[in-house]
Amino acid sequence: MVQEEQERRERQGSAEATRLALLMAALRLFGRNGYEATSTREIAAEAKANIGSIAYHFGGKEGLRAACAEHIVATIKAIAGPAVGLDGDAPSLEQKAAEDVLVQGVMRMIGFIVSQPQAGEFVQFVLRELSVAGPGVDVLYDGVFLPVHRRLCQLWGQATGQDPESERTRIAVFAMVGQVVYFRIGREAVVRRMDWPTIGPAEAARLGAVIAENIRAMVAAHRETQR
Repeated sequence: MVQEEQERRERQGSAEATRLALLMAALRLFGRNGYEATSTREIAAEAKANIGSIAYHFGGKEGLRAACAEHIVATIKAIAGPAVGLDGDAPSLEQKAAEDVLVQGVMRMIGFIVSQPQAGEFVQFVLRELSVAGPGVDVLYDGVFLPVHRRLCQLWGQATGQDPESERTRIAVFAMVGQVVYFRIGREAVVRRMDWPTIGPAEAARLGAVIAENIRAMVAAHRETQR
């Protein structure tokens, strides 16, 4: 009985490992080559898995595409959520506290998006989906873009005294987040211009210090317009 249970757990572990390998392979290939240009055979080969395992785990190529988007949503929520109070009813904060949480949330994003290799695959996949208005866009928008952006707007409103859903606030938050995303999209240009061998945790910390200063300056400027 003990042996049977151990064998069952080993099979489950093996199946989950295969599923994850397929997921990560699809993220890389869909992002690099595009959904239409990527075959299930290529994904299976990249994952070192049987081609039939794609249908078994995801129901097919389209299901795998959706699973990639859902994986990105879950990962980003796990990173950004605790930092900005994404889950549940977030309390209203005083101006300075809201500003600090806003900066802390962006710093968490920098630590992942800028310096983690996995984030490059995420960004490539997202950009591909956005460029073709793929079905993953709805999953990504509803699952992470909208709730994260809305929460950052709430914090911005609390920090500046501005309407959190005004056009001005929404644009300001997009501009704030854009600073972070640029360093991933323009990574190759950044490391060349900065004479850095790569962007690791140390480089990301230096970027974060400057971006934090920018955010605080932006908040202060917008706060002044409310006086």
